[in-house]
Amino acid sequence: MAVPVEQAPAVERARSAAARESWAEAYVLLREADRHPTRALTAEDLDVLSDAAWWSGHVDESVAARLRTHSAYVAAHDRRGAGLAAWWLHYEYAGLGRPAAAAGWLHRARHHLEGLPPGPEHCFLAWTDAEEATARGDHAAALAATGRMTRLALRAESPDLLALAHQATAAALLAQGRRTEATAHLDEAMCAVTAGELSGVFTGFLYCLAITQCMGSADFARAVEWTNAAMEWCAPPWTGRRPDSAEGARDGGVAAPSGENPFRGVCRAHRVEVLDLLGAWALAEAEARQACREVPVDCLESAAAAYYAAGDVQRRQGRLEEAAASYAHAHELGRIPQPGLALLRLAQGRAEAAVAGVDLALACQSDPRHDLLGRARLLAARTEVALAVRDAPGAAGAAAELEVLAGDVPLLRAMADTARGAVALAESRPEPALRLLRRALAGWLELRVPYEAAQVRMLLAAADRAVGDEEAARLELGAARAVFERLGAGPDARRAAAPLTRRRLPGGLTAREAEVLRLVASGGTNRDIARALVISEHTVGRHLNNIFAKLGVGSRAAATAYAYAHNLT
Repeated sequence: MAVPVEQAPAVERARSAAARESWAEAYVLLREADRHPTRALTAEDLDVLSDAAWWSGHVDESVAARLRTHSAYVAAHDRRGAGLAAWWLHYEYAGLGRPAAAAGWLHRARHHLEGLPPGPEHCFLAWTDAEEATARGDHAAALAATGRMTRLALRAESPDLLALAHQATAAALLAQGRRTEATAHLDEAMCAVTAGELSGVFTGFLYCLAITQCMGSADFARAVEWTNAAMEWCAPPWTGRRPDSAEGARDGGVAAPSGENPFRGVCRAHRVEVLDLLGAWALAEAEARQACREVPVDCLESAAAAYYAAGDVQRRQGRLEEAAASYAHAHELGRIPQPGLALLRLAQGRAEAAVAGVDLALACQSDPRHDLLGRARLLAARTEVALAVRDAPGAAGAAAELEVLAGDVPLLRAMADTARGAVALAESRPEPALRLLRRALAGWLELRVPYEAAQVRMLLAAADRAVGDEEAARLELGAARAVFERLGAGPDARRAAAPLTRRRLPGGLTAREAEVLRLVASGGTNRDIARALVISEHTVGRHLNNIFAKLGVGSRAAATAYAYAHNLT
């Protein structure tokens, strides 16, 4: 039967709009056609309506339309269509926090597709198989599933599915610690994304998945690059051109959907974490607020991440009440707000709560390999908290685990060197501390992560003073203070400024040289002084040579007289 004249144009225009990924237009046209039908929408039209509703931010309508899509395919005895619709319902219900419904629809998808010749629809089931196998630690099964994805994608000649297969393979390899192989697959997938070869939904999927993987595996350089690219893709105005258009091929741009983009809030939430590390705190906090307004209801974990990142900025700037509120919002949305909350408690003087919080978070992390950066941050905080409560063994243990975790990953390496340097300094081993901290500083500077670099400079200043290099200590404190002031980290800036404003010691003596002179004046031998200051006798001798030269004296008796004359005893 011919489609009525008054109905055909709207449906045909909607199909054309969907083909251009002009989802807002398709949504309006199909919704109107569905409200005043002269003929029921086909299963394919309902499928388009579901996609258009999702892109337009109407998640509930998307699910409702997808349910009708599934029913229509079942009524038409189209098992492939019904299986794919069931899988998408599984995916959407999982995003909405309804695991029982998601599991039911996944079972139904398998039932529909069981026994059919392998097709593109089976690729989605293989993706689910890979993720489930990775979650339970069955690496062989995970890679077998991603291998099926790749074969199905190649057979279907689908750039979307092939890129997804590369991403899934990268995830499975990362779970085994095979970083080099994983990175190759991830780069292959992202090459297709940035070349504009994929549809809008797969472009968004892969940006989100890749950035999450890069941050979890502490691949900071790639996280920065792809976060910037993702935000460019999300930014209006969109052209609405197809990915394979001649125009898109000429300018190298990534095809992006017209209208609203539900990936924008998620990508912005990822960007907040990158901006935080780069020290763009004002922008990070503003972007966090915007992300929380934009994140769709089926991606609330991204809003939680944005609230958490905002809390970290507020905490380091001394805005402790605001930080507490941000961490509470993150917790309400399902994120454990650690280690930020533990460090907040430490800043509030609640050391026991800080220890308990970070220890519980470490215990609750079922498989640290799924989030290396998260584990590393917890261990770094555990080291800091333990040192604050004078738990030297606890700090050393956390730093040692962090060292094992770090390997040759630059971001983790800098974190591990910082933690081990802080432990060595607390154990009165300034020379090893200096070596570790100088390496840590070089790492943070190369990564362009200013706050952590400034924190290391504070530790370096203490180590410099411990070996008697007062000038180097003052240089490190001055550099740290400048960074803290630029970032708005008021408490840290004041901490860095305090030693710089203390009165200068007479004779150009350093603080450590003054300590040695006081002990000399009290009758201490070199061995006594070494034992008291936990340094070697050789170091004591070097300090004495410096003291004699600065004061113009040639004996311990003359140095003692100088100490009494200048109130240094």
